[in-house]
Amino acid sequence: MSVAEPRRIILFRHAKADWPQVSDHERPLAERGRKDAPVAGRKLSDSGIPFDLALCSTAARTRETWKLAVHELPHRPKTVYEERLYEASPGELIAVLNETPDDVQNVVLIGHNPGVQGLADILAGEAEGDARTRMDRRGFPTSAFAVLTYSGSWKALEPGVGTLVDYWAPSE
Repeated sequence: MSVAEPRRIILFRHAKADWPQVSDHERPLAERGRKDAPVAGRKLSDSGIPFDLALCSTAARTRETWKLAVHELPHRPKTVYEERLYEASPGELIAVLNETPDDVQNVVLIGHNPGVQGLADILAGEAEGDARTRMDRRGFPTSAFAVLTYSGSWKALEPGVGTLVDYWAPSE
């Protein structure tokens, strides 16, 4: 594929987590999260985006979210569980995305706030329709995702180069 073809980056926040007496990294999904994750997966499927790669935090809640959501997709992308996504800043998330091979066109990143929302905000130099308004109004609740397009090499991904083309969050 040519680096001139638009790439898509889907920033997906994990579903609602429970608060049992375990370390933050090991927190499982709450009942609501187990219901919302497949719904988010269906919405991702409805987008028609053929995901080439999933980058998922190693935290229990992100792994469980992805496991429930990916079953709703027409095909399962290669999944890489990446420790650096846990508690990552937007800059750290960009650094991970910069390592993506250029033959990968569409990436879904399953992570945490405030990093995921911060990354959506700083990558989106432009927005289509009311996607920015909806994202700004709702924030980035659990199970929400933003879809951004970007043209160029993954190594050149930096703030302001993307276009926010869609945003979805579950109704509460």
